[in-house]
Amino acid sequence: MEGYQKAWEIIGQVKQVIQGKDACIQKVLTAILSGGHILIDDIPGVGKTTLALAFARAMRLSSSRMQFTPDVMPSDVTGFYLYDKESGQFHYQPGPVMCNLFLADEINRTSPKTQSALLEVMEERQVTLEGRSHPVPRPFTVIATQNPVGSAGTQLLPDSQLDRFAVCLTIGYPAPENEVEILRERQQGNPLDRVEPVADARTLLAMQKQVEQVFVHDAILQYMTALAGATRSHPQLQLGMSPRATLALCRLAKAAAYLSGRDYVLPEDVRSLFPDVAVHRLILTARARAAHATVPDVMQEVLRKVPGPVLRGR
Repeated sequence: MEGYQKAWEIIGQVKQVIQGKDACIQKVLTAILSGGHILIDDIPGVGKTTLALAFARAMRLSSSRMQFTPDVMPSDVTGFYLYDKESGQFHYQPGPVMCNLFLADEINRTSPKTQSALLEVMEERQVTLEGRSHPVPRPFTVIATQNPVGSAGTQLLPDSQLDRFAVCLTIGYPAPENEVEILRERQQGNPLDRVEPVADARTLLAMQKQVEQVFVHDAILQYMTALAGATRSHPQLQLGMSPRATLALCRLAKAAAYLSGRDYVLPEDVRSLFPDVAVHRLILTARARAAHATVPDVMQEVLRKVPGPVLRGR
């Protein structure tokens, strides 16, 4: 796998900034390599924005960051047409979403109308205004952050928007020894300044193409389908995984295999990513919530009960 070493160079650069969160860093790159979008759901101040900026620098990607607040309008995201008196024509003024990596900070603090402005861009990789389409640069990834819904001034993202995100991740508080290291590093300036670009947009596109070529056995495809089906028929779930979620799980499993230096997917790749793909898509029934059931508990039950494939030679 030609880009395997380059992928780990990117991870190495980001690890200089985000201490003790290697698994989260690896999953973010896995999602980027799969062509998916990432939702980071966590409390303020744990490094969500810093993580996204570190990836943008390590891969030399054009990036934009937008702080979503209640007064942000859809045109602030997508851009707008401006009339030019000299030419007598309207010209498209690109919005911040016209980049390789768009960081939507605190996306659940803005209005549903503005949240929905990202839908077409995330799914279709283009902005359509006044009947005209404007493709976003390739590669294109959205990393959105949100604070827990219990925080002041937040509102739930609609299910249709949540389903656009390939994975939902959390960073969490650092371990005490990592927090000491963070404090020590901040005495010498901003660690982001030490991140060096080790790839570019062309390199990332080539790596994504290599990920597409990773082989997935039919038995593993059936395993993914069985996991998704188990969420759709689970008695404690009102809403299970969509077919889009199953596709995301497949692409992510291929990217995980790629990062492991393999050109084929193993059941372990699927199991390791299933919770991150499913957690933001599953909705508990009212009875399950009253019984204090949780989505993570249901996901672990599904993983236990759905038998994994036994591949020859293993």
